[in-house]
Amino acid sequence: MKPPQEIISQTNTLREQIAYHNERYYVYDDPELPDAEYDRLFAQLLSLEKKYPELVTPSSPTQRVGAAPLSAFSQIQHQVPMLSLANAFSDKELAEFDRRVRDGIKKTQVSYAAEPKLDGLAISLLYRDGELQQAATRGDGAMGEDVTLNVRTIKSIPLRLRNSGYPSTLEVRGEVFMPKADFEALNRQQLTREEKPFANPRNAAAGSLRQLDPRIAASRPLAFYCYGVGQVDGGSLATTHVEILKQLQYWGLPMSSEVVVVDGLQGCLGYHQKILQQRDQLPYEIDGVVYKVNDLAQQQQLGFVARAPRWAMAHKFPAQEEMTQLLAIDVQVGRTGALTPVARLAPVHVGGVVVTNATLHNEEEIHRKDVRVGDTVVVRRAGDVIPEVVRPVLSLRKRNLPRYEMKKECPVCGSEAVKDDGMAVWRCSGGLFCDAQRKESIKHFVSRRAMNIDGLGSKLVEQLVDKQLIKDAADLYQLTTEPLAVLERMGEKSAKKTIDGIEKSKSTQFAKFLFALGMPTVGEETAKVLAEHFKTLPALMNATLTDYIVKKGIKGIGPKSAHKMADFLNDETTIARYGLADSAAAWEMIKIAGVSQSALLAVREAFGEERLLAGVEAADFENKNVVMIAGIGELTAKSIIAFFKQTHNREVIEKLLAAGIHWPAIEQKSAEALPLAGQTVVLTGTLSQMPRDEAKRRLQELGAKVASSVSKKTSFVVAGSDPGSKVEKARSLGVEVKDEQALLELLGSSENL
Repeated sequence: MKPPQEIISQTNTLREQIAYHNERYYVYDDPELPDAEYDRLFAQLLSLEKKYPELVTPSSPTQRVGAAPLSAFSQIQHQVPMLSLANAFSDKELAEFDRRVRDGIKKTQVSYAAEPKLDGLAISLLYRDGELQQAATRGDGAMGEDVTLNVRTIKSIPLRLRNSGYPSTLEVRGEVFMPKADFEALNRQQLTREEKPFANPRNAAAGSLRQLDPRIAASRPLAFYCYGVGQVDGGSLATTHVEILKQLQYWGLPMSSEVVVVDGLQGCLGYHQKILQQRDQLPYEIDGVVYKVNDLAQQQQLGFVARAPRWAMAHKFPAQEEMTQLLAIDVQVGRTGALTPVARLAPVHVGGVVVTNATLHNEEEIHRKDVRVGDTVVVRRAGDVIPEVVRPVLSLRKRNLPRYEMKKECPVCGSEAVKDDGMAVWRCSGGLFCDAQRKESIKHFVSRRAMNIDGLGSKLVEQLVDKQLIKDAADLYQLTTEPLAVLERMGEKSAKKTIDGIEKSKSTQFAKFLFALGMPTVGEETAKVLAEHFKTLPALMNATLTDYIVKKGIKGIGPKSAHKMADFLNDETTIARYGLADSAAAWEMIKIAGVSQSALLAVREAFGEERLLAGVEAADFENKNVVMIAGIGELTAKSIIAFFKQTHNREVIEKLLAAGIHWPAIEQKSAEALPLAGQTVVLTGTLSQMPRDEAKRRLQELGAKVASSVSKKTSFVVAGSDPGSKVEKARSLGVEVKDEQALLELLGSSENL
């Protein structure tokens, strides 16, 4: 029986839509729909074709893997097709997959290899006699694009396999991706150059790998993890999937450290939940996990369907991007007067929660993204990050939607909105005469990371301001139980608890107090730096710009001499030739062309011989008189100085101190008392949890010397992603190599000393 005409039309429409979005995603690396919406379209087509098999055609997207190869690259035929995976969007669908597998191999329980599903670009690497000969994208599964020259620029992909025992022909399959921290840095560069930022790390990786100029790919921070093999000749591999991955790792190909073997359906579900909880802490983007029958003989027994293997399944996470309608744009007033546009959205489930509001950052960002009220927009929510509007879906835009223009007045107090030159943010000029600013500044003051006043939530702060019981944070310390008890949802018991919380907060830390004041541009880390540097509140309040400048280097030593001395002292051959590690007298014999003996003497006296041998940088020696305190730039320093010049701010601080707020004095720690005193650390690779400069600063605060090169004197090396040759050198010298998690644990434990 022929399907109804409306079903035929619906099927054809779905195919056209999917083909269009395939081209946007695979060919142009510029998707219009969020993945979840694309998956829904695909699932609809699959459902119709399953119900009406006569509608299936060879060219249907359900029979293909991706898009046709780009015509700009030569094409490569895959000897073993590169298939995609079937998707499970619920535990029920995964249970059905597990049942099919068990029925297919006649087993009551199956062992699965479980691994994160990286959101990158699938790549095939062909090695012949250990040499990388060819690299190709997945393409449509049968034919891919030749991206060999670009892949050869990826540092984590070996050009020659290591060790021995590999087959003469070995096709490795894996994912090229861009770590989150590198993606954010790349997008900052794009904006600085006034170029379009990438939508997400997946598109950044794909766009970088498909550049016709390999030099562009070489400049991009791409990484690679292997996840399987294709063609194998002239040798044999292990008999399980995980053991094969370990073989590939032995031959120099990186694999995810999250790969494990799990047993049965419950093992899969437990792994899915574990990785879902870790998702936002991983240094790379993932959109689910993948399960593969671990035993290769069982894989062969199960075989394939047209588009995917029967022995593997991708278990997707709740979508982090969804589509909804932008109903309105409201403006919120922050504690420093910043006017932030907020999108009011038709309710939509994103990342497991219902989202009705999302940030639009500022007016310039709205114009750059061309977001308009009435648009269908893509909304993204990742972990605890505030949801944001990513982009409009232009193909669904109604005609004549007006461009958004922010009103140039405060929506709360009506004061004029002002914007500093070169800044993107408009601000209310009303100061603390604006109720919104007053409320937000007090909410910040009482928050957990600031004064941590138990029982004082946002709603209570708003009531206190609205009823004129307080005008600033200092007024909190004059409150009594009686006026609090009569407020909405309070009562005498809650009022007493709040007063007790206020009283308890009087004993705090200097850095927490500074953070609580809500100075513009001063976050928790900056507050810690200020507290450690100035030690006392009067010293900070009366500081001038000169007080934020520290002397660095040694008087009389310029950049040329500094570099010559650093090169000399970091050369192990030179150190051995002079015998500097064995004899103090040997130091008198040093002669460096272009460096005076007085400069050498000054360096020895300033640093000591042991520290000089531990590894140095030219910047340690070069005389610079105007170096700002670590982590505080000139603009931040000027902003802090301006804050303390305001009479109102000084009056509030005096009232807070008079109310009894206090903290222990900060003592100057001797260098010997610091936990990493005398240790030399080398940082290499990309850190995902903090910038390299911050890691360096925090290690130095703990007494460590942070060097640029590895030597026998190095105490340990911290390796992020794509660490390069420093890790190999460290291991050859017997120097300990720590990962980023170990660094974070070290810094965290040291904060509690």
